[in-house]
Amino acid sequence: MGKSSTYTSKIPGPDGRFRYDAEETAIWSELYRRQMEKLGDFACLSYLAGQEKLGFSPNSVPQVSEIDQRLNALTGAGVKPVAAIIPQAEFSGLLSERRFPVATFIRRREHIDYIEEPDIFHEVFGHCPMLTDPAFCVFMERFGGLAQEVPKKHVLRLYRLWWFTVEFGLIREDGALKAFGAGIMSSPSEVDHAKCGTADVLPFDLMTIFRTAYRIDILQPVYFVINSFDELAASLDENIPELLDRARDMGDLPPRFDIAA
Repeated sequence: MGKSSTYTSKIPGPDGRFRYDAEETAIWSELYRRQMEKLGDFACLSYLAGQEKLGFSPNSVPQVSEIDQRLNALTGAGVKPVAAIIPQAEFSGLLSERRFPVATFIRRREHIDYIEEPDIFHEVFGHCPMLTDPAFCVFMERFGGLAQEVPKKHVLRLYRLWWFTVEFGLIREDGALKAFGAGIMSSPSEVDHAKCGTADVLPFDLMTIFRTAYRIDILQPVYFVINSFDELAASLDENIPELLDRARDMGDLPPRFDIAA
């Protein structure tokens, strides 16, 4: 959202399906196998259940239309193929309709370990399994509605909540830390970083999140931990505009990264 892309989204054929050549399929397969091995028991239960429900495999890049049909039957959620980068307002609008935008290109081999732009591996492998969880979908839908309602001055601060949960969130299950954020699930380097224990791990707290800046081009220096997806959805019962006002007035916490880099 808000920057240009070095990638071009694919155009579907007359049958609505997207074509992926042998090299693109090989990249999907390599990423899929490597990530499933790396994640091991680090992926949360809802994510693993979602993978099974959606029928992902290393043999082919999933088709957006098939994912959309399965999600609609499971949770009333869905996915929509979009250009690589879409405006924030369009992104928020889709979320409020319980639909997730999916970029249809796949990363090139030189970006196989980390890519700033969301490709289909990030969108589908990273995000879509969580869309089979009803409470997670409630959060997504309500978040999209909030992003459309809050004053424009607060939108970027509100999206810090999205970043530190949907993109890079952790959850505590049976006393153990598990991952559910798509930026962890889909990035070989990020999952290693999240597992190694060098980043700070903080309990989920809206005010702290709203006061914590992030960068998209580095491994994350801090992760936040929820206790359940019901807790995540219920967090939006708070007076979010008031919290955003307070967070703005208090100012950001000291950054955990080099601003000048």
